[in-house]
Amino acid sequence: MIHGFLDAHGYDPGPSQRPLLAGAISGILATVPAIGVLVAFGSLRVESDILGMSRWETLAIGSVAMALAGAAYARFFGRAANAVRGSWLFGTSFGFALWAAGAVLVLPILSGGRAPAGAAAVGVVLSLIVWGVTTGILVPFVHRPLHENLESASKNAAVGPNAAAAKNAPIRKQRESTR
Repeated sequence: MIHGFLDAHGYDPGPSQRPLLAGAISGILATVPAIGVLVAFGSLRVESDILGMSRWETLAIGSVAMALAGAAYARFFGRAANAVRGSWLFGTSFGFALWAAGAVLVLPILSGGRAPAGAAAVGVVLSLIVWGVTTGILVPFVHRPLHENLESASKNAAVGPNAAAAKNAPIRKQRESTR
């Protein structure tokens, strides 16, 4: 029921809006201040020691993970991720959820039960909250230039004027699947 309500009011971004790309770019950009927090609290050193990798390997894998997390953020929050006034709050909550899922659950599983403690643990949680806030702030501004313009979108069969009229149109299939 709630999903239908959200669809009726435009919750899902259209394919011409490229929300996953906007989220991934924002996630990568937000990694920069998060790394600063990790370094300041000594968390990067502790995480790389726990994972048995060099700091550069930890940063590389972490950057890819944060790009994927940014895309997940944009997909999860849909059009709400573009709300300039509220996106920072969505980002904060998403960063906290990443900490709970990643640093508290996944990291100990991957490392045989080892996890950061003390100042390093504080650095991990703060870095993910900083990442979330920054991602939330960036998505609306990164997303705008990625929108396809009307002229190029009208030539795309998935979003153009024939998208709803064509027999095998993606929009028609989506509409029929919700009935």
